Amino acid sequence: MVWFFNAFMRGHSVMFTSFGTMSRRCLAIGVLAAPLGAWAQAGPTTNDSAWRDANAAVGQFKRGHADVLKWEQGEAQALADAGDVPAGLQLASSEAAVRQVWRAHRDLAHVLAQAGADKVDLIASGKWDEIDPFLFRRIDGLDEVVDVAAQARKAWTDAVSAQLRVTHVRAALGAAEAASALGQRMHSVGNWSALQYTDVQLAASAASMALQREQYAAAQAQARLIDLLQLTGVYLSVQLPDRLPELPAKALPDADIARRAREVQAQLPRANRMRNQRDVALTSQAYHRSHALARQARDEVLRRREFITEETALQYNGMLKSTWELLNAAGAQSLAAAGAVLAQRDFEIARIDLQWVLLGGEPASAISLGGAGSDTPAAAGH
Repeated sequence: MVWFFNAFMRGHSVMFTSFGTMSRRCLAIGVLAAPLGAWAQAGPTTNDSAWRDANAAVGQFKRGHADVLKWEQGEAQALADAGDVPAGLQLASSEAAVRQVWRAHRDLAHVLAQAGADKVDLIASGKWDEIDPFLFRRIDGLDEVVDVAAQARKAWTDAVSAQLRVTHVRAALGAAEAASALGQRMHSVGNWSALQYTDVQLAASAASMALQREQYAAAQAQARLIDLLQLTGVYLSVQLPDRLPELPAKALPDADIARRAREVQAQLPRANRMRNQRDVALTSQAYHRSHALARQARDEVLRRREFITEETALQYNGMLKSTWELLNAAGAQSLAAAGAVLAQRDFEIARIDLQWVLLGGEPASAISLGGAGSDTPAAAGH
C-alpha cells in the first residue's frame, strides 16, 4: 500500500506542506479507504475471499504491484518535494563543514596560513594519512586545527546519518500504517478478530514511536552541528546530502596502521607515546570491527531483505502471499536500510578517530558500535 501512498503524496506536495504531517497521514488513509470500500461494505465474506479482495484492491492502482521495489528509492525525493528539507546553509560534504568551522575559529587563521594551502586542503578533505607528523612539531597550534576539523567531520557525519535514518524509518511507518488501515477494514467486516487487528495496531504504534525517536535524534544532531559551527542564531538548520561517503571496499591493513603509528610515536614525548600506543590499539580495533559490521549490514542483511521483498512481491502477484506479508517485507527492508546507515555512520566516526590518533591526537571518547544492521520488522504478519 505504501507505494501508492508515496505516488499520491508526490502529486499533492504543496497540500501536504500546508497541512503538515497529521493531515498527510489522514489523507493517505483516505486514499487507502476508497478502493477497499467496495469489498468492505459488501458484508462478511470468507477469509480467503477477503484476502483475494485485498490483493485485488492493491492491483487497481495505476502504478501496480512492482512499485514496492521502487518505493524505498523514491522516498527521499518525495520528502524533498514535500518541503520537509529545510532551507539553510548547504553542507554538501564534511569538507564544507570543516572549512566552516575554521571560519568560526578566527584564532586559527594564522596557523592555517603557516600550514599552507596544500596542507590545509589535505586536512579539510580528510586525507590525513598524507600529512607528515613532524609538521605538528614545526607548526604550533596545528593540532588544534585538526582537532576542530575532526569534531566538525564527526558532527556532520552524525547529522547526515540521522537524517537518512528518519527517511527509512518513516518508510517503515508507512508500511505499518497501511497494514493497520487494511486490518481495520478486515476487522470491520468480521474477517479478523480483535486480537488480529490489535496486533497490526501495535506494530503501527511501535513504528510511530521509532520515527519520533529518530526525528528527535536528527534534530539533536542538527543542533549539535550548528552549535559546533557557531551558526546558532544564524541558521535553524542546514541542508545535508542524502548519503554518506562510500564505504571503502577494504579496510586499512594492520601493517599500514602499525607503520604510521611508529612514525607518529617517534615524534612524541614518552608519556604521550604510551598514551598513543593505547589509543592506536583501541581505535584500530573499532575501525576494523565497524568496517566489518558496515559491510555485513549492507551486503548481507540489507541485500537479503531486498531479496525477500522482491520474492514476496512476485509471490504476492501470484496470489501466494498476502498483502500483510508484502507490507511486512517492505517495512523490514526499510529498517534494514536504517540499520545499514547507522553501521556506516559508526565506521565513519571510527575512521576519523583512527586518523586523528595516527597524527598524535586523542579522541574525546571511544565509539560505541551500535549500528549492526538492525532489521526487526515493525509489523506482524498475517
